[in-house]
Amino acid sequence: MRRRLPPLPAIRAFEAAARLLSFREAAAELCVTPSAVSHQVRALEDHLGRSLFRRAGNRIALTETGRAYRTELSRILDALDAVTRQVADTPDASPITVHCTPGFASRWLVPRLGRAPYGDRIEITVSQGAPSTDFATNGAEIVIQWTVGPVPGAISEPLMESARYPVAAPELLEREGIARPADLLRQTLLHDEVLDAWAKWFRLAGVAGGDAERGPRLPHCEMALTAAEQGQGVALAYDAMARTGLASGRLVRPFEIEVPPITIYSVAYAERHRRCPQVRAFRDWIFEEVRAEGTLDRQSRLEPAG
Repeated sequence: MRRRLPPLPAIRAFEAAARLLSFREAAAELCVTPSAVSHQVRALEDHLGRSLFRRAGNRIALTETGRAYRTELSRILDALDAVTRQVADTPDASPITVHCTPGFASRWLVPRLGRAPYGDRIEITVSQGAPSTDFATNGAEIVIQWTVGPVPGAISEPLMESARYPVAAPELLEREGIARPADLLRQTLLHDEVLDAWAKWFRLAGVAGGDAERGPRLPHCEMALTAAEQGQGVALAYDAMARTGLASGRLVRPFEIEVPPITIYSVAYAERHRRCPQVRAFRDWIFEEVRAEGTLDRQSRLEPAG
């Protein structure tokens, strides 16, 4: 709905005159003439259709309407002043660097950056392998690392867990007539060399025999998902990473059977940055995002970073 806002110069003139009960003193504060203040106040009264002052010669007094309006305006202007100072006086306005894997960046983080605090100051760097958690040399304030583990001189918190299930391009499923879990044994299976779980999935699906190890082995889940989207085979995808592909129709999930959830990502940041406003805001935001989509690790805590 379109806002019904009064003329802002008139608001400033009225607030100053109402606070000081003098057009002359208000004019001095605003560096304008008393007649300019009087003109702006008249313009505001015309806009509102209400009298805000009672005038008697050079003396003015607030009407009941003017007194109530001034009380609310003072509160609003104080809040505007506070938020303006907060933005303008942020002590750490330098970019915040987030280091993560290519899969996490493209499949999860980048699509959500518009909602992130300080989103216009976030720089993303991606690793070729596991992201470095050596905060003395990696140039990052935050690292999204694979699984969870202790990091010397840093805080590491489990963030996300995910189940795994097969996904493929819809054209492949339709062309190959895949109807039962056993049908996947005659397809190209795309293996993620990090914690590959195809053999475990076939056991859970009740499929015996066959070669669950057949197929190309790829360095990480992002390559397996990309290959699946291109129709090169069937990937065993992490639910948290496959959702965008499923939502867009690039991928289809043929069966509900899934490997139980495991921790797949954690958040690490240097102990010295734990009170940095940007680091704390990003950390709290990413935990809330993961909680909202239902993939928060069961070990995680949602309390703001101390």
